Amino acid sequence: MADSTPEDRDQASTPDDTATADAASPGDEPTPTTGARAADATAEASAPADDDSNADSDAEADNSDDDDDDFESHHSPALIATAVALPVVLIVAVLVAAFIALRAPVEREPLALGPVPAPAADGPACQTLLPALPAELGDYTKATLVEPSPPATRAWQLPDGGDPITLRCGLDRPLEFNRASPLTVIDGVKWFQVRDEVGKTGTWFAVDRETYIALTVPDGSGTSAVQSVSDIITANLPAREPTPGEL
Repeated sequence: MADSTPEDRDQASTPDDTATADAASPGDEPTPTTGARAADATAEASAPADDDSNADSDAEADNSDDDDDDFESHHSPALIATAVALPVVLIVAVLVAAFIALRAPVEREPLALGPVPAPAADGPACQTLLPALPAELGDYTKATLVEPSPPATRAWQLPDGGDPITLRCGLDRPLEFNRASPLTVIDGVKWFQVRDEVGKTGTWFAVDRETYIALTVPDGSGTSAVQSVSDIITANLPAREPTPGEL
């Protein structure tokens, strides 16, 4: 076999060098390594998860907004109505309580009356008259008397107290009653009046019955008490002629 010349050796090595140079040419992009491919795969795998997380957060925010809207739309009118109605209810309750307090009767103290001579207080006329007396005389209502109370005595007061109307049965003939005394007839009963200018009262004496009956009324109380008692006297006690004292 003939020996190769230097030229032949140069030509033989040229294709391999060219191939190697072509393979290492900087114009070509390098093939990704295994680690780089793994990193890319991890990034791609994590991307959807981030998208899902963001979507869930957006959905929760939307739901929260919806809940707030629902709360405001459904509960706000009720809360407003309650806030408006509560003060009104309280005001009405206060007014009702004040009205009841004003209408409630005042607890009056028992009334103390002094004794006067009444020799016929236990007689049949007073025993007939007293049970027939009413519990009310106009605006005056029956008062409780301090015990021991005078016999055959009744009293009435206004709801808030004050000067009473008093009735006494079985009295002696008034000293002022004489033949010259003027009489006033009210519903069939003959009355003789005695004024007390200091006490601002008038005492009416029924002088035409079996016994003397005195009705004391404060000034300004009207005439309804005298009229009511006159009717009761007429209905329960027979009349007789007065017996006035001498002049």
